Amino acid sequence: MHVKICGITRADDAQLAAELGATALGFVLWPGSPREVDPFRARTIVRHLPPLVSVVGVFVDQPIEYVRRVARLVPLDAVQLHGGESADYCRNAGLRVIKAVGVGGTAAEEIDRLPCDVVILLDACDPVQHGGTGRAIDWTAAARIARQRPTILAGGLRAENVAEAVRRVRPFGIDVSSGVEARPGVKDPNRLRDFFRALRDCDGGWGT
Repeated sequence: MHVKICGITRADDAQLAAELGATALGFVLWPGSPREVDPFRARTIVRHLPPLVSVVGVFVDQPIEYVRRVARLVPLDAVQLHGGESADYCRNAGLRVIKAVGVGGTAAEEIDRLPCDVVILLDACDPVQHGGTGRAIDWTAAARIARQRPTILAGGLRAENVAEAVRRVRPFGIDVSSGVEARPGVKDPNRLRDFFRALRDCDGGWGT
């Protein structure tokens, strides 16, 4: 299973997440987030990552030229878009795209408009924070979407509920940020370890 630890701002957190089994790390490159990291700082952290860990940059309605420039600088393997970016924006990003969609309301219509090669990240709706809220989503609705196309599950995941979330939704991957933090942008080593332990203990979960 694809496991992404998002909101990385420190090299020690990145290294521990990679050692524990993260397949991707997310760097929030949007200035409106308490987890924002400078692109040059992200570049320094990325230099020391194992080669098979994917690097994802998180953006919110930023100019596509800026996104491309940062993607080359860091460098990024994929971009994760958390705003109102259009289907055309996704097509022209120049990298693999993960598009965050808030579960509920017009989610199904929004997903239908996106290119088929875009990976969907299901998260709690929040027009201000754009992710990292710590709020769980409707797993029944998420499971319906996950049956239709590749889906990454986010929203309030933590060691205590991730096994149940995986069993109920059967996503392509999971994404966690606040659920393994001591405070925004700073990961808690014990929470990280507990999170990966819960995944390993999940029947039919991580590693399948």
